[in-house]
Amino acid sequence: MSGTEGLRSFAAAARFLAEVAGDARRPGYVLLGDEPFLYEKCRKGVLRSLVPEDLRDFCLHDLDLAETSIFDALDLAQTPSLMAPFQVFFLRNVKTLYGRGQKKEEFAALDDYFRRPNPLALLLFVADHIALPQDLRKMDMQDKERAEKIRETLGDGCGIVELQKVSEDDAAHWVVSTAEGSGIRFGEDAARELVDALGVDMLTVQSELEKLTLYAGACGRATVDIADVEQMVSSAKQRSLYELTDAISLHDVARALMLLQGLLNSSEGGEDAAIGHVFTLAKTFRQMLVLNEKQVKDQRAMWQVLWPGFRVAPFAADALIAQARRYRDRGDLVRGLRQIAKADLDLRSSPPDKRLVLERLVMRLASRSASQTEAAA
Repeated sequence: MSGTEGLRSFAAAARFLAEVAGDARRPGYVLLGDEPFLYEKCRKGVLRSLVPEDLRDFCLHDLDLAETSIFDALDLAQTPSLMAPFQVFFLRNVKTLYGRGQKKEEFAALDDYFRRPNPLALLLFVADHIALPQDLRKMDMQDKERAEKIRETLGDGCGIVELQKVSEDDAAHWVVSTAEGSGIRFGEDAARELVDALGVDMLTVQSELEKLTLYAGACGRATVDIADVEQMVSSAKQRSLYELTDAISLHDVARALMLLQGLLNSSEGGEDAAIGHVFTLAKTFRQMLVLNEKQVKDQRAMWQVLWPGFRVAPFAADALIAQARRYRDRGDLVRGLRQIAKADLDLRSSPPDKRLVLERLVMRLASRSASQTEAAA
């Protein structure tokens, strides 16, 4: 993870990748936290170290524990592959192991596996239903309880990798050092403007940084300054995202789809950009859920209930409060988050048309009939 040496926000991911690539690799790890940028760094690093590109169809397994039982996943992990020397399993929806019931048989099977693990397999449990803020003292109590349960049940057999939110300072340092690696000097003020304008959404920061360095190179320049950031990035994209959620909250399907097309046309495309849009939608829906639950009516109350690292861009504060109040039924926001999670999983499964996945998601979120149908189901 070049350019991240000495940055606290990246330390856990860096230690994990070094361990996976070395001789001290454990049979399993829990990737704990909902920071998609660090998760993608971990995933790509694992693939680079352990999964040859020409063998990925045979040794890489993306399993959803909501659809595949842990028993089947463990059976598959214990079965040697005839086509690949090593197998890697990404197990999503870990929260299903902690739903209703004690799940004694499931955890007994896990304990049995980790007593005699397959040395030619690596299990990676993706616990992205838990939010880890930069300052763990400000962690939500429910998330603390969830994380403790994971440590109690999987901590003996697995390493726990805490993927906390990236701090603003570390994000700005990352921008500067990453640009240097491309031969571009990125001013510190410009880096902070970029990070601030995008709300430390690191996937989007990464995408915009790539565009800015390409822009500077095409212009024959070796520097990017704050004026470049203001011109090329930003607030425009973030404002468009809040405009999209505004249309969704008003159930204006046609306007929502039009705004989505504008966002997609202005993006670089590719998996990271698509996942970045879905992540931003998820974050905004979570913010609205908090504002809705706390019945927030003004900005003063908003800053009291939204913790650091989960803030709203100042220009969007009043608009987001209004959007949250449009949801009379908290269940609509919860169902929306489920739909967003499903779209995120679909995008990570390499669909033939990522644009179609996003269009279907926005149609479902903005449609009155969709939420009513799901509520009745």
